[in-house]
Amino acid sequence: MELKIVEETDKKLVFELLDEDHTFCNALKNQLWKDSAIKVASYNIDHPLVGKPRFIVETDGSETPKQALKKAADGLEKDFDKFKD
Repeated sequence: MELKIVEETDKKLVFELLDEDHTFCNALKNQLWKDSAIKVASYNIDHPLVGKPRFIVETDGSETPKQALKKAADGLEKDFDKFKD
C-alpha cells in the first residue's frame, strides 16, 4: 500500500491511499473513530473509477495524526489476524 501525504500539521493530516478502494478505507475510517483523540476521520473518492481515496485525519492534539493512524493500522492488523484464525 502506498500513501502520499498532501498536507501535514500538528493536528491534521491529509493523504491519498494509492491502489485502495472503499473496502479498506471504510475499515480504516471506522478504526480511527475508536480513538478518543480523533476529531475528524473521513475520506473522499472524487471519481468512482479513477479517483484515489483522499483521507483527512484530525486530532485534538493529545496525539499526532500519524500516531493515530499507526494505532488504527495496528488495530486493523489485529482484527484481520483474529478473522483469519
